Amino acid sequence: QVQLVESGGGMVQAGGSLRLSCAASGRTLSNYAVGWFRQAPGKEREFVAAISYNGNSTYYADSVKGRFTISRDNAKNTVWLEMNSLKPEDTAIYYCAADPFFSARYYYTTAHPEPDYWGQGTQVTVSS
Repeated sequence: QVQLVESGGGMVQAGGSLRLSCAASGRTLSNYAVGWFRQAPGKEREFVAAISYNGNSTYYADSVKGRFTISRDNAKNTVWLEMNSLKPEDTAIYYCAADPFFSARYYYTTAHPEPDYWGQGTQVTVSS
């Protein structure tokens, strides 16, 4: 079992920045690719970014490419999502997720992945 806990969400003005953290406990996260997803009110959950187990490969949704950066430190059992140039349309609950059999590319190419482990989510609100 892996427990994931997101933090770092909040309210920010358009153009601002936030850094989300996804901290794991229970098992080492170093064997798992990790994905970030988000869900806005009334909308489906969507893929945001993913990183391979060793950090060598990263993938981004087109809507966040160039503004968001995913990174990880396996020694700290943590994955981060650095979000810059935030827009009101980035407002959503952000979730991190992991699964022992999913690669980062799988998160990127699969319409509705269902990894085994999810965090509880952290709210990001961007005001105009």
